[in-house]
Amino acid sequence: MDGLLEFPLAAPPAPGEKVFVAPGIWWLRMPLPFALDHINLWLLEDGEGWTLIDSGYGSPETRALWGRIFAESLDGRPLTRIIATHFHPDHIGLAGFLCDHFGAPFFATEKEWLSARLARAEEGDDVAALRTRFARRAGLDPAAALRYAERGKAYRRAVPSLPPSYHRLEEGMTLVIAGRRYEVIVGEGHAPEHASFYCRESRVLIAGDQVLPKISPNISLTAQEPEGDPLGRYLSSLDRLGQRVARESLVLPSHNLPFYGLKERIEALQRHHLLRCQEVLRACSRPRSAAELLPVLFPRRLDTHEEGFALGEALAHLNHLVFQGAIERSASADGVLCFSAANARLAPGARRAQSSPNSTFIA
Repeated sequence: MDGLLEFPLAAPPAPGEKVFVAPGIWWLRMPLPFALDHINLWLLEDGEGWTLIDSGYGSPETRALWGRIFAESLDGRPLTRIIATHFHPDHIGLAGFLCDHFGAPFFATEKEWLSARLARAEEGDDVAALRTRFARRAGLDPAAALRYAERGKAYRRAVPSLPPSYHRLEEGMTLVIAGRRYEVIVGEGHAPEHASFYCRESRVLIAGDQVLPKISPNISLTAQEPEGDPLGRYLSSLDRLGQRVARESLVLPSHNLPFYGLKERIEALQRHHLLRCQEVLRACSRPRSAAELLPVLFPRRLDTHEEGFALGEALAHLNHLVFQGAIERSASADGVLCFSAANARLAPGARRAQSSPNSTFIA
């Protein structure tokens, strides 16, 4: 047990090996080149083959591990269907390679498919200029704004290819895998149209990044949608997920360990974001830029990879408070956006507070 969560498996599989976790479901783990150093993938028995959920980061190390899995862990059966929960590189990075290797169809929601295609294409000067302006308006200095803009060019390296076509997943549809029915549950906020998969018969939720047991998924405002409210969409998605999935279900997350305690974890994540909003509101007793709030929300030293996620997360909380009417936004003489508290308390939409889970950045 860890607080209110129960972890039925004490350790992950070694790289290149699989571990049984639930009827018809096996667990793979792949490395990531970040502080968050792993991703969980899920291999589902499916007749004469396997359905794979998520593919790993597009690195030579991960590709080499797939070579071991082909030889040792598939029991002579091919991958016959490859699914991506969302478009982030650790989830879709090797989908093109695997689909090509096995001649397998690829499944994703429409927004995740289009987001992946767009992210691979966004390497021009116009996109770099957009990201630079966004970062400067958030208060980053020129050097930090340039680093933020350069991060946009990393996607193609991490996702070297994509399948040329896809099968669309949609909210409420059902996938039948080895006779078991998996409902598609769409979430927003961390990604545009994130797909989780719930089997009522087995009471198993393959959650992707939407709910993680130890860390909170990154909720970021982006340069492409600077007036959005991703945090509001994420909190609404958590409510819907909690209503759809039975309390006693086993949750298979993309990071950390499988766990029981979905309802408790959802409540903890909601409290976490309320506390973040309260911290932001207190800090905005005088006008502040998003960059000035980074040491408030993230007091530890951030590396270059984390800095961009931190800025997006700070802006997501600021925009959420602007939408609630708790914070007002204005531009300084040099064009930097400044945020200041409009009143002394949160608007009624932001509830739930007591404790906070650890934060990290999930690409």
